[in-house]
Amino acid sequence: MTETIRARMRGGVLEPLEKMDLPEGAEVYVTIKLISARGNRDAFRRAFGKWKGTIDAEALIRNIYADRLISTRPEPKL
Repeated sequence: MTETIRARMRGGVLEPLEKMDLPEGAEVYVTIKLISARGNRDAFRRAFGKWKGTIDAEALIRNIYADRLISTRPEPKL
């Protein structure tokens, strides 16, 4: 069985960020691939401004506030 999951280093221990279906005490091989935060920033900078003019921001804001007024909960029975 081969499975790839995400994990975070905390206090010198790798903590899985996803549920793993492994029996207690199972031995596994671990391959480390460091995810660079720098690469994420560069991708963000490259995308900066690409959406300009494609969305009416004022209409979006009006719709968000209008949607907040919609009640999805049933009226309480007295």
